[in-house]
Amino acid sequence: MKKIIKAGNGEFIDKKSRFIAYICNIESEEQAVKIISEIKKKYWDARHNCYAYILGDNNEVQRFSDDGEPSGTAGKPILEVITGNECSNCLCVVTRYFGGVLLGTGGLIRAYTNAAKDALDNSRTGTLTDGTHAFIDADYNYVGKIQHICAQNEITIVDTVYAENVSFELMLEQQKENMLEKKITELSSGTLKLRDVSHIKMYRDEEGMLTV
Repeated sequence: MKKIIKAGNGEFIDKKSRFIAYICNIESEEQAVKIISEIKKKYWDARHNCYAYILGDNNEVQRFSDDGEPSGTAGKPILEVITGNECSNCLCVVTRYFGGVLLGTGGLIRAYTNAAKDALDNSRTGTLTDGTHAFIDADYNYVGKIQHICAQNEITIVDTVYAENVSFELMLEQQKENMLEKKITELSSGTLKLRDVSHIKMYRDEEGMLTV
């Protein structure tokens, strides 16, 4: 399942009705309710604030609201965007400013779907993986070579600290840990080693970057 690593915003306009979407990660129903309330306050003059969210390892909790729109034209289409893209622990709220022209059932479903999709496209998603968080300390002669190894093997350099030596903070999939150790050992004739190694759950995004 995918997780929203970075929240996204979207917008869709049809016949002067404006649909503003927001999608984000949530960890509880209380958090979802709080965010929905905040969005309603932000767009206090809007006609509708429709939403859908899912929670749980197997999406056991699924809630949605049409907020005054005809039944089935808003909350459910938003929910289908979330579930159809295999997102988990996710909330999407779509605010509508009425433009004065009725869109009909099909038009509303299309509008809420497109707005939610736009927000999802503008978010950053990741898939859960077993990861390794570690550091490498090296002298300046190895900097370019370590950067090359990381780039070639989709190892994320989280931070680089330049001092007397150079310290790399790395995130990588756990299955690549032995490979990385072998490469830096061969590179340095055994002088370079990983330090402060920890194994944790991480998320890999569509660009191959890892994050906690």
